[in-house]
Amino acid sequence: MQKLEYGGAMMASLRKQWRDIPPVLWVLLAMAVVSYPLTEAFGRTGGFSVQFLLNVVERSVTLAIVAVGQTFVILVGSIDLSVAFVISLSAVMASYLMQGSATMILVAVPAVLLMGAGIGWLNGFLVTKGKVNPLIATLGVGLIIQGILSTSFQNFAGSVPDSYQIIAYGSVLGVPNSFFLLLAVAAGAVFVLRKTKFGAHIYAVGGNNEAARLSGIDTGRTMRRAHLIAGLLAALAGLFLTSRLGSGAPWVGPDGIYDLESIAAVVIGGTILAGGRGGVFGTIIGVLIFGLIDSLFNQLGIDPYLKQVLRGLIIVLAVAAYSMRSKEEVA
Repeated sequence: MQKLEYGGAMMASLRKQWRDIPPVLWVLLAMAVVSYPLTEAFGRTGGFSVQFLLNVVERSVTLAIVAVGQTFVILVGSIDLSVAFVISLSAVMASYLMQGSATMILVAVPAVLLMGAGIGWLNGFLVTKGKVNPLIATLGVGLIIQGILSTSFQNFAGSVPDSYQIIAYGSVLGVPNSFFLLLAVAAGAVFVLRKTKFGAHIYAVGGNNEAARLSGIDTGRTMRRAHLIAGLLAALAGLFLTSRLGSGAPWVGPDGIYDLESIAAVVIGGTILAGGRGGVFGTIIGVLIFGLIDSLFNQLGIDPYLKQVLRGLIIVLAVAAYSMRSKEEVA
């Protein structure tokens, strides 16, 4: 009898673990399986090699850093459309401050991160204290940033020293430094969300704001901190992008569509737009799907505009899959 109960408990545990696997992971694996014969048969260079996979990760780092920050904001039931403009401001500010001098790295990097955190906190303040809709508040802040940048800078501003570009182009034992940067950001975010009181408050506020408030949680402060993290990570993404480009320009953020793509990656990674459910792991998988699409299309020499069509289809299918799964769980 005890063996039967133990076996039943084991099966129930396995079923729960199976349900906890983000469906988007199966999408990524299916795409990898399909990509292998295509790149081997029609790829321009290298085929489906280790280098190909490293290129996918390297291509995904900037978007992944932004998307991790966006995950915090969406989990708390808000959204941030200013991240692309914060990236531009961070890139321009970093290269302008450095002016090619290695001695200015220790000045520019903290200043840029502080600026990004400040903009994020301002977004949160407008949403919580000003009672401004998050879409309007963050888009408004973003447009102000873009206006200031466009007025002050018409082209690339300043430059970064060669030593700073090690972040983007250096490697340790053949593994790109950008991989370690992404790993550190993702691990830090997972730790905060799963192991800290602040992380628990984020899920509580996103799940039911009023219930969280009645239970004693400072919901406004939690939301402001979530926005602060989004601004901070957008600034970090700008610093990384500057390392790749060697300089910053006022259009690098909006041209990269980091605002919409970060939201899309979070959604297809399983985080619910209404907040309270999801996580960083799914977001990273969502970003890697975009990176794999980009790399695959480049390898095969396919019209890049078709990527947008494919991305749209993936987003619709992923959201539909999560909707069906939620209905099954409720039933």
